[in-house]
Amino acid sequence: MSGASVAESNVSESKINPEEKINEKCQNDGKENNQNNETGKEEKPKMWKLDNFEIGRNLGKGKFGNVYLAREKKSHFVIALKVLFKEQIEKYQVRVQIKREIEIQFHLRHPNILRLYGYFYDDTRIYLILEYAARGTLFNYLQKQKVLPDPVAAKYLYQLSDALDYCHGLGVIHRDIKPENLLITVKDDLKIADFGWSVYTPDSRRQTVCGTLDYLPPEMISQTDKSYDHRVDAWSVGVLLYEITVSKPPFDADGQRDTLLNISKAKYTIPPSVHPKAAEIIQSLLKISPSARASLKDVKNSDYIKEFYKPSE
Repeated sequence: MSGASVAESNVSESKINPEEKINEKCQNDGKENNQNNETGKEEKPKMWKLDNFEIGRNLGKGKFGNVYLAREKKSHFVIALKVLFKEQIEKYQVRVQIKREIEIQFHLRHPNILRLYGYFYDDTRIYLILEYAARGTLFNYLQKQKVLPDPVAAKYLYQLSDALDYCHGLGVIHRDIKPENLLITVKDDLKIADFGWSVYTPDSRRQTVCGTLDYLPPEMISQTDKSYDHRVDAWSVGVLLYEITVSKPPFDADGQRDTLLNISKAKYTIPPSVHPKAAEIIQSLLKISPSARASLKDVKNSDYIKEFYKPSE
């Protein structure tokens, strides 16, 4: 990747409003296009290209590509540029998954969902223009903090539940909630990222097994009925709350077989160090039967949230 370095001193997602900056060109183009429409000319959408960005340091590597710190040249707005290699996408046959990620995330608008501002591609790569979360993944954060204090855990729990509740209202199931797919901003807000396993399922149930083993719900590993709905995300929220308050997943075992057995029986132990009100939420979400699980609205209105976090209106 070539391009000028992005100065670390300018990397603060709170300094510039993305709607005013990175989309400034789109808005200007739109004004020009409206004028063109008045004269009968066809409107053309903004076409991004790599030359529009200065590329900085590598933020992370994955199986299908890399993520770079970048800055749009005209506005100086800092973003994360996710670069996916078409060769790897074809090799692992994940074209549909990548397309789904782009289509779903591009249309979601919630303060706790990472924005996908746009995308473009060339002969060998696909580029996703993403909101930059300066503090990285919750997974890396937990490597240092181990257990989160209740005010922080309650805040992240509320923000995650609210974002997922929004997704479910649109018929979108994430299906892969885990610390690696949750990012933390410079303002200490949580953002859901990576919608590669998400799916749009209005009024229907799915049967595809996906996600991460520790976070899989019983209905997705069932030998008989593998159908499921949006309540798989509620289970994952329960697993996450356990992990951020205990420092390990609830069904963790020596081998995969034992882990799956623990999940199928909802077999876990909550240590006394966990706040009783947090334990209540965990127990209400980690139910074998999806219909018995608490709703995400219940989580947002729980005593734990009321005691430790007051969401801004």
